Amino acid sequence: MLNKITDIKHHLKVKFMEREEVIDSLFVSIVARQHTLLIGPPGTAKSALVMEFSKQFAGLSYFQWLLTRFSTPEELFGPVSLQELEKGVYKRNTAHKLPETQLTFLDEIFKANSAILNALLTAINERLFYNNGTPVKMRLISVIGGSNEYPEEGEGLEALFDRFLLRFELDYIGEEVNFMSMLKNDSAFIQPPSQLTIDEILQLQDLADMVTIPDDVLKTLLRIRNELKDEGIRPSDRRFRQSLSLIKAQAALEGRNSAKVTDILILKNGLWETVDQKAKTIEIVENHAADQFKMELDRITQISKEVYAAVQQDSSTEVGMEATTKLKASLSDLVQLEQKYPERSAEVEVIKKKVIKAQEKIGSILLGI
Repeated sequence: MLNKITDIKHHLKVKFMEREEVIDSLFVSIVARQHTLLIGPPGTAKSALVMEFSKQFAGLSYFQWLLTRFSTPEELFGPVSLQELEKGVYKRNTAHKLPETQLTFLDEIFKANSAILNALLTAINERLFYNNGTPVKMRLISVIGGSNEYPEEGEGLEALFDRFLLRFELDYIGEEVNFMSMLKNDSAFIQPPSQLTIDEILQLQDLADMVTIPDDVLKTLLRIRNELKDEGIRPSDRRFRQSLSLIKAQAALEGRNSAKVTDILILKNGLWETVDQKAKTIEIVENHAADQFKMELDRITQISKEVYAAVQQDSSTEVGMEATTKLKASLSDLVQLEQKYPERSAEVEVIKKKVIKAQEKIGSILLGI
């Protein structure tokens, strides 16, 4: 099952470049039964990513809608049943609408008007829909919201914004090599992976519920909370409590029955309340939860990929010399890292071999071999 998820993630990451963190977190939100918000300008593939994500689950009921200022409750919750209305009963026909789906994508969610806002808040938070005054339990697993912009102050959307435990900003593709790959549509040649079944999702959710959270993780959360408070950032107690489900889901998706401090990293995308608090929140969470060894290893790996891609695009002597210099520096950094973390030398050796292989490939390109 976990191997299947790895294959699906790879498929999505190749198709949607520079969306790795979002893709990983969408799986976490499904397992944790939490909600995710995607914010970015038009054309950043928010809806395309969510639609492709939904296709990776066999038998999962999916609902998608684009909200406008003029959207009506009927569009989300279904039309009033005329047969029931003739009997004096005001009841909606919810078939194929939000109340009966498991995964929902609401694009331009902050366009929600007062006519649908209260029902939407209850559906997202409590998984309840009141039909003719009777509470109906929904099967909803997760809502993914999309928006081109953050909600403005004074519009009464603070509660809706707070319902999303994970929040991500999406931008246009930054790396030139990724942009070229997108234009060439390289992902079209990749074989689609096997789908996850509903039973497998439920099994993962059960496994996540059983994950234990050690005291060192809880103490790290306390330190993060205190430091955020010193900066004037005060996530609610409810938000911290809900965040535990993300930590458990992160551990379950890595095949562990116990959480570890690095699982807290996912919370950098959810503990801030306003946009101006985001950078400081990320800094504080990373300072307390990041695996410094892995971050350095990832940095060196990324440099190797970038310089190799640069030489592929431009095999001039100047670019080749710069690439060679950077890779030599990376090898030197790896030696220092191995000396600092001797117990993790095996991980260093793996990256060292990749850097040396990149050097050899660059040499071949420059020599025209």
